Amino acid sequence: MRQIVLDTETTGLSPADGDRLVEIGCLEIVNQVATGVVFHKYINPERDVPKGAFDVHGLSEEFLRDHPKFAEIAEEFLAFIDDAPLVIHNASFDMGFINHELKRAGHAALNNDRAIDTLLIARKRFPGAQNSLDALCRRFNVDNSNRVKHGALLDAELLAEVYLELMGGRQPGLVLDASLDMRKIEVAAVETRKRPKPLDPRLTDEERAAHAEFIAGFGSDALWNAS
Repeated sequence: MRQIVLDTETTGLSPADGDRLVEIGCLEIVNQVATGVVFHKYINPERDVPKGAFDVHGLSEEFLRDHPKFAEIAEEFLAFIDDAPLVIHNASFDMGFINHELKRAGHAALNNDRAIDTLLIARKRFPGAQNSLDALCRRFNVDNSNRVKHGALLDAELLAEVYLELMGGRQPGLVLDASLDMRKIEVAAVETRKRPKPLDPRLTDEERAAHAEFIAGFGSDALWNAS
């Protein structure tokens, strides 16, 4: 099953107040394994970036001015997500901004039902606990040491790991410890299957002797005697 983990950065808290997207990051998951396929864009918000927002994500108006407007990347974004469910932390926030931008660009809004809100999942699993992305990273031992500031793609990558933990644990391919000695594991598995008492021999001494005599009749050129 294909899913898209998604995060955004914005100029503020509400598109109704004129705030816009400045970054969008998406990461593809197939059958609960991250594929490494991503969609990442910085977006010109066509307005200023308030200091409060800049302090969060570090994206300045000057930097963003040279990047495409949302309308210019909307079709590419829609093609990437296709009809996949969207995994988002605090989905109502990101979906509100994305749908606002889509409508401005002349596209239909996304159905909110396709969003999987990891914040709601976390609140159900850990009622009363802190359930921010940083808090969940700490809970699941997900390394977020590079998260000095918010960034849409970095946060999507962290959220992908958190989501897989929330859903029951990361797949072996994501967490396989290279130091594991697979031969030891295989031997241990065999050891656990040993019978407490060996079976009685199925061949009699006479049968073994008869078999040896039969094999000797083929001579030294027999295939099993080849080096």
